[in-house]
Amino acid sequence: MSRGLRHIGKETRRKDARDIVTGKARFFNDVHLPGMLHGKVLRSPHAHANITRINVDRARTMPGVRAVLTHTDIPRWEWGIPKHMPVLDNKVRFVGDAVALVAADTPDIAEAALELIDVEYETLPAVFDVEEAMTIDAPPLYPQYPNNTYPDEAPVYEPHLLQHLRLGDVEKGFAQADYIIEDTCGYEIFPNPLPPEPPGVIATWETPDCLTIYTPSQSIAFFRFIGIPFIDMADMRAISTQCGGSYGTKNANLTPVGYAAQLAKATGKPVKIYYTKEEHFHSYSMRLGSRVKAKVGIKKDGTVTAISGVWMVNTGSGSESGPFQIAVGLGEVQLNLRCANWDLAGKLVCTNRSPSGIVRGYGGQELESSILPIIGRALEKADIDPIDFFKKNSVKPGDGYFWREGNWWTYRGVDFNTAIDKGAEAFGWQEKWQGWGKPTAVNGTKRVGVGVGVHSNADVGEDSSEALVKLTPDGRAVLYCCVSEAGLGQRSSLCKMVAEVLDMPLERVDMSPPDTHLNPFEFGLMGSRGTYAVGSAVIAAAEDARQKLLEIAALKLDVTADQLETKNGKVHIIGRPEKKVPWHRILGLYRTITGKGRFEPDYSLCNFLMSFVEVEVDTETGQVCLTNVVNATDCGQIISPKVLEGQLHGAFGSAGLDTALFEESVLDEASGRMLNGNMVDYKWRTFTDLPDFTNVILETPIPSHRFKAVGVGEIATSPGPSAVLMAVYNAIGTRITSYPVTADKVLNALGKIKEKGTTR
Repeated sequence: MSRGLRHIGKETRRKDARDIVTGKARFFNDVHLPGMLHGKVLRSPHAHANITRINVDRARTMPGVRAVLTHTDIPRWEWGIPKHMPVLDNKVRFVGDAVALVAADTPDIAEAALELIDVEYETLPAVFDVEEAMTIDAPPLYPQYPNNTYPDEAPVYEPHLLQHLRLGDVEKGFAQADYIIEDTCGYEIFPNPLPPEPPGVIATWETPDCLTIYTPSQSIAFFRFIGIPFIDMADMRAISTQCGGSYGTKNANLTPVGYAAQLAKATGKPVKIYYTKEEHFHSYSMRLGSRVKAKVGIKKDGTVTAISGVWMVNTGSGSESGPFQIAVGLGEVQLNLRCANWDLAGKLVCTNRSPSGIVRGYGGQELESSILPIIGRALEKADIDPIDFFKKNSVKPGDGYFWREGNWWTYRGVDFNTAIDKGAEAFGWQEKWQGWGKPTAVNGTKRVGVGVGVHSNADVGEDSSEALVKLTPDGRAVLYCCVSEAGLGQRSSLCKMVAEVLDMPLERVDMSPPDTHLNPFEFGLMGSRGTYAVGSAVIAAAEDARQKLLEIAALKLDVTADQLETKNGKVHIIGRPEKKVPWHRILGLYRTITGKGRFEPDYSLCNFLMSFVEVEVDTETGQVCLTNVVNATDCGQIISPKVLEGQLHGAFGSAGLDTALFEESVLDEASGRMLNGNMVDYKWRTFTDLPDFTNVILETPIPSHRFKAVGVGEIATSPGPSAVLMAVYNAIGTRITSYPVTADKVLNALGKIKEKGTTR
């Protein structure tokens, strides 16, 4: 029986809203286990050094100290992809690297004990530039990685992982080109997404072979999935508290897990590791660094004939998932640069900076922010409007591409050109675009320029999800799905899907806590997969539960199941809604029904976002001001309107669009220290600095699942940086090919000041 949508697409209260505003929601700092100790980490003052001597005797005898650990006291647990980052080592690889661990009765005692540890170092030369790190004489961070370059071979569990995009014949493609451009562009500022709550972990050993972890994770099941091989065991329980914000960085970082777990093992008590904001800046993972050297061939009509080059990815001192970020980036770049001939190699390189990890935009933002400015040079040579170019080259139904896992996929989604047209219209692109290197307007010393960037991601259907929906006799439903709450409202959206399938009040649908022992398998909230991948499993589970209910009811009512409908916890014959039978009359008081749903990976769909930006550049001061942003997307049926709007409004900060202007981790290469690792010197946009902002959201039905939708939230940040770089060029007529676009770079590009090197 067809009916209008009851919850989907409607504004509904978030399931956790009252708990959040009343303080009932349990965040990490609200967890207190009996006998819990507090852990602290002694950190290195050097970017690269061997530890030649370490004395912890005074710290161990301090009252209230329960354990002091060095690399000689613990097994060599390593993590990362590939596994290489130890919990503790006799070598430090960045300023802020761990040297020793302390567990004590209070945080203050633990901090005081750190002061009593004596360490002697043999300093080693440090390297920070990705190409310099690859030279033969560069000091190696890890002996197993000559030239500081990670091996090219794929992990055993993903044997065909895309690390080098090869397709067609690039030499033939360049021969067909009307114009060929070669250039280098870098997105190398290591921004930190900095969710408001710093990272934290509580570890407790239930038995010698069973570890329980409490942590504010965006993807708690994924956390367990990668944590098990890290601690060399099969039994790890992971429980997520309210996360509040992650922006990708609380997906998988296992470093504090190692600290807490080893201290808990040594003391026999639960141990809490809670980073300070300073540690969050200096010692937690940041966004990858990216540098692309590329050669691009293009025809006069905008056909890209060949792309070749090398994508050098700077992981800093360690990589959470670098090979997968390269694989996703190489997949995503094909979705908006349709080209028959590719030879683009990814190179993963370590340097003596803070480690890098998962950040929203995961690989694609880094690659596109580096390669799209080079594409822009080719478009200028061919005198092609970038809007026309992206309409021609964005993925269309029937187009093929290699995805992350190395397989060839054929796109079966919608054409995004209508979204591009609607966005261009809302922005006023036709009136504002004056051509490459030409300002939209000149007002005294201020020049206005416009730019555009684009991003698509087929990880909306990545990896597997499972869900269970239990129906109870009192007319309620419980969704069992291991999804954390990281500020996205995804738990509420999934409950809406269950309520919609069962046609019941949303308040009568509950969801299990994000606890890996209570729920079936779930990969996690990443790649905007929550709507399609997780949603598909949840919908299937709800439909399965509904069908089982109606089959039992059919036996009792002497009809067939397809003659029945359920609404508001009651069953009735279709066409006779007045004849309602409550679920408890169907099930009895001693039965529940459980429906099962599973989703298998499907990379044949993708999302899409185009960002239009307008900047005003003061040619006297070099100041760049972002004045207008329009985001255009087509996501199919909107599940939760305000949630979607909020995610798209998150395009600016937390390592997003504003990395083009001021979000940068400034490193002193003489000492290896970050110079702006605090909330004052690390520059952010304030609420008073927000530009005009418009979302253009189309709802063309997408062939995903029952509700014809895909998620787009994760890619909100990705098109912005390259769009700003384009806009600044069009405002001042001189290219800048590195981030952020600071006043000194602008003035140098205009020839008003001189500095060493180039505007890069």
